[in-house]
Amino acid sequence: MAERTEAQHTEKMKKRQAAHNRIVASKTVEKGLLIVHTGPGKGKTSAALGMAVRAIGHGKKVGVVQFVKGAMQTGEKAVFDRFPDLIEFKPMGEGFTWDTQDRARDIAVARLAWEEVKRMIADTSYAMVIADELNIVLRYDYLPLDEVIEALAAKPAMTHVIVTGRNAPQALIDMADLVTEMTLVKHPFRDQGVKAQAGIEF
Repeated sequence: MAERTEAQHTEKMKKRQAAHNRIVASKTVEKGLLIVHTGPGKGKTSAALGMAVRAIGHGKKVGVVQFVKGAMQTGEKAVFDRFPDLIEFKPMGEGFTWDTQDRARDIAVARLAWEEVKRMIADTSYAMVIADELNIVLRYDYLPLDEVIEALAAKPAMTHVIVTGRNAPQALIDMADLVTEMTLVKHPFRDQGVKAQAGIEF
């Protein structure tokens, strides 16, 4: 009985493998993707930077611009600084809006960061550009949504662009190739009073 069960399992897996191989073989389009990581859960930036690690592992050049973060030293910057030929990592934010308490300054900083994103997107030497927390900037109307959508629509055909942050605008979601919403189930900061920790939060 056990042998027959093993044989049945093997046959079932062979059929699944063949079906999967047919699906993979049918996918022939190669293009640069517009990817959005949004939602209230943790992991939006972490997932994007994980993709950056994958890209540089393949010898591809990556540009990262952080719209909010920048007021603190992060572990990822310390790592990426070791690969200056493959990744340009630019934390250009000055903290969260409740830290700066200066809307005009926040708008000016957001504009500078956006100009860097546009520069990187226009430069085809970058295989991937990450606009970290751009969604937050858009939520607070620090940049015109129409301008952002227009620039993303005009990106080079093979450039991947990743946009992160809560509350992604619907227009961005609609035009994206891949959208992931991080769902908050539990969080130690909120639920257990655990402070932000090096290696986990920054």
